[in-house]
Amino acid sequence: MQLPADHRQFTTRVTPDRRDPNQPADRALGRVVACSGSHATIAASASGPAPGAHDGCVIGRLISISLGASRIVGLVYEMRALQPVWDEAGSNAIAIEVELLGEVVDSENGAARFDNGITTYPPIGALAHRIRSRDLALIHDLGERDGVALGTLTQDAAVSANVDIERLLSRHFAVLGTTGVGKSSAVALMLRKAVAAKPNLRVLILDPHNEYAHAFPDTSARIDASTLDLPFWLFRFEEFADIIFRGRPPLEDEAEILREVIAVARSRYRVPSPHDMARDLGSSVLKRPIDPGARRPGETGGAAELAAPYRIADLFVAIDELIGLHELRYPRTTLRALRVRLETLYGDPRYGFLFAHANSMETIAPVVSQIFRVPHRGRPITVFQLAGLPSEVVNAVASSLARLAFDLAMASRGSYEILLLCEEAHRYVPQDQALGFAPTRQAIARIAKEGRKYGAYLGIVTQRPGELDPTILSQCSTVFAMRLANERDQQIIRAAIADASASTIAFLSSIGNREAIAFGEAVATTMRMRFLEQRPEELPAMAGRELSEVSRREPLVEELVARMRGL
Repeated sequence: MQLPADHRQFTTRVTPDRRDPNQPADRALGRVVACSGSHATIAASASGPAPGAHDGCVIGRLISISLGASRIVGLVYEMRALQPVWDEAGSNAIAIEVELLGEVVDSENGAARFDNGITTYPPIGALAHRIRSRDLALIHDLGERDGVALGTLTQDAAVSANVDIERLLSRHFAVLGTTGVGKSSAVALMLRKAVAAKPNLRVLILDPHNEYAHAFPDTSARIDASTLDLPFWLFRFEEFADIIFRGRPPLEDEAEILREVIAVARSRYRVPSPHDMARDLGSSVLKRPIDPGARRPGETGGAAELAAPYRIADLFVAIDELIGLHELRYPRTTLRALRVRLETLYGDPRYGFLFAHANSMETIAPVVSQIFRVPHRGRPITVFQLAGLPSEVVNAVASSLARLAFDLAMASRGSYEILLLCEEAHRYVPQDQALGFAPTRQAIARIAKEGRKYGAYLGIVTQRPGELDPTILSQCSTVFAMRLANERDQQIIRAAIADASASTIAFLSSIGNREAIAFGEAVATTMRMRFLEQRPEELPAMAGRELSEVSRREPLVEELVARMRGL
């Protein structure tokens, strides 16, 4: 765009527009010289060696354009000098590019309101000035909704950045940002505010780095490999098969065998089969056939999918009976290989949480009580530390926990509200459908799509939004976008913003630590904010732990080996 050569006409007859006596006497910046449907250009002048330092007009700030009874709000996204050489002694013409966001309208009774969108566009020559603090607070005011302060606006630290906790949770949320920008600290702050606002809320954190327990010493219960009891019979068939076969899909015969022996073991746990004593006399387990009255896999009616207990010993017996049949339905090598896999799994101390107390539980009540804090006894947050678990079981465990969270919320008919927070969510719901674990994806997607009807909420935290399933991300109605340097990740955020400026996304690669661009249903309008600073003891372990505490004592080699073995 070619601007007029003489810019003095835009620096004269500019009168102060000031209502608050505490504001600077002159807030004028310049005048509008061009305007389109969504953008405007403001011509201004600056002088001295530090232009712009005195007037607050910098990239990322909001300014207002006066129209009398209303004021257009715009976001500064580009500034440039119109001459190639800067005059230190004289006046320099500059052009300020702004994106139009909405307007503040004064009513007859003196009240004001902010409306998204523009009804009256500024004419050429309209006065632009620094935005009033009152208008800035009005833009981000939640109105009649209850708000909780998570931080302050980057533009004005005196204005709180308020968030509607009810909508933040019930419509799901996401925290996105690269490593080291303060995602975990921001999440810890949100959870602390959410639990304070909703005392009946239960929070389950899938913590792959074992860092969140440090942030909630008094309000959380920590579950790790040494304290976890998650019986093997609680897992669905696909989940248990993923554990047994270490992530590879089972072969057709392997899946059929496992499904059949699980069904037999379940039936024998509740109703022992009557044996023909004459038939069994003098016969061994290897020679005795499977009970003829037992139903075949096709007749189980989904029994293998029920969370009903069964004994691991009955699995071994059922496999041995199949091996001892005269008329084999499955190859003996496949049967023996499956038995060896089960024996290895059962004898591995790292998998003790699956088998140690599995048959001392008749129902899933102890599991629900421990993991979902029912009753919570003053500790509504559960930090589920995944780092100590074998990598082969993480997907199955995440799947079962997400499924239980939804089922518990639905069964409680809204009495229990459960937030499932997925740290490093791209591990569980990757964009590539061929990657990840299908049951985990389905369980998390079910919460994302249907959870809010029953009180099951989802929180997504990831440093790689480009690798996250877009269907899951699209269900998160509130997003806190922290610094993202990757162009692909920025493009995803740009597509997700519905009511705000595309120019806002240009700041994602350069915003500071603890800063975020928040948009969605839990905030009044898109805002650039800085999260509140927290005490070191309120931060996750990796962020709050001092170097002296880490290096105070080196563990012995025996301790390291025991940790590696899961002991």
